[in-house]
Amino acid sequence: MKLLIGLQGCDNRIRLIQKKKEEAPAKIKRLREALEEKQARLDGELHQVEVCQRERRQTEKDIEYLESRIEKSKIKLNNIKSNKEYKAGLKELSELEKDKSLSEDKILEIMEQLEAFEGRCAAGKAEKEELEVSFERERDEILKEIKALDESLESLENERTRFCESIDPDLLKRYDILRQRKGGLAISPVIKGVCQSCHMGIPPQKFNELIRGNALMACPNCNRIIYWGDDARFQ
Repeated sequence: MKLLIGLQGCDNRIRLIQKKKEEAPAKIKRLREALEEKQARLDGELHQVEVCQRERRQTEKDIEYLESRIEKSKIKLNNIKSNKEYKAGLKELSELEKDKSLSEDKILEIMEQLEAFEGRCAAGKAEKEELEVSFERERDEILKEIKALDESLESLENERTRFCESIDPDLLKRYDILRQRKGGLAISPVIKGVCQSCHMGIPPQKFNELIRGNALMACPNCNRIIYWGDDARFQ
């Protein structure tokens, strides 16, 4: 029984290490996804900056074009003789100056937006750089942990082999079948008459037989191999 308890303890540790190893890629994936999300937000903000810059350049060209037309309109106005044509020229000049004023107001709005976007981009770049450093550090720690887990797993696998070589083949087969069917736990201590795996009480007569330890016994409820948990031999 002591060999079975040792084997179960070894298998428990192996299962725990395997679970940690399975979790490691998911941790790295979550870190990478956070970094990619930050990059996507930064790309969006950089795109907004580019849109604003293009819009500003186009509006500046529109203002230059309007200024050219205003100058031409003024020259034309000075050469007009007819009162009717003069009024029409004044109206055209007024509309051009109004359009120019609207474009200048638009430039101011664009520059305010651009300043805000550039500020967010600068902050986003700094945050992304910090996140990259954090990602590389945590990824390296996880990879280092995986390496340590692999070393521990190899040691435990060797220990398990030694236990298996010392246990009766039929008993080992029974243990492995139970372990596969019972979520990795093939044997269980019984303390104060209660199986510690299924938490059901053992009938008094069977519990007394278990204490005597003359035969290998199974829990009548969960069918796991049981042993008296208070027995000093198994501590």
